[in-house]
Amino acid sequence: MAAYLSIDTEATGLQEGNFLIQLALVPVDTKTKRVYEELGKETFVSCPSYDELEPKLDSWNKEHNSGLIRSAHATGIPMDSVKSFITTYLKLPQITEIFKRDRPILLGKSLSALDIPLLKRYMGWNLYDQTFHHHTLDVTCMARGLCDAGLLPENCSSSSKLIKHFGIRDNVKHTALSDATDMAHIYLRLLDLVTAQTAAVAALKAAMTKNTVE
Repeated sequence: MAAYLSIDTEATGLQEGNFLIQLALVPVDTKTKRVYEELGKETFVSCPSYDELEPKLDSWNKEHNSGLIRSAHATGIPMDSVKSFITTYLKLPQITEIFKRDRPILLGKSLSALDIPLLKRYMGWNLYDQTFHHHTLDVTCMARGLCDAGLLPENCSSSSKLIKHFGIRDNVKHTALSDATDMAHIYLRLLDLVTAQTAAVAALKAAMTKNTVE
């Protein structure tokens, strides 16, 4: 499975009943080590006004997402258009060429906490299952495992720390398209890290075998 669909959502919170306000999709190919940034697509999704939502917003969303919420309310596509936005994108010739006839495997950060529940709610469970593979690839979970293995610094599993560790950008932008693109690049960096470690172990074993034979 060389190709993945990096996805990110921005929402009004993590609580039940929160609103999707931004969605982005970016293909990534692990064989060619390419993030198709030119094929990345992002949209705002309509939500109630900021003034209406503010009493229920947590402090993080008030500080970081107020602008996104206002833009989503003013310019977002209707909530019931999310499913057509996704299915139309996946039918583009450039996208079908990447995924062939396979259902895309979603790649992202903390997928089970926000992205997948939102997609299932806005798309409907049946359409979600028909559209995406049941496998998912959570980059932050992979990073946590590499921290446990000593291949990454301790606690370097959050998206912001990974972005800084690999020098991808100075500051996290907290928009769906930038986050989806960043996580795709981070996954390729993690693969390089594992590949380099595997090669080092193989070289060490070969040297030890050679010394034993001699």
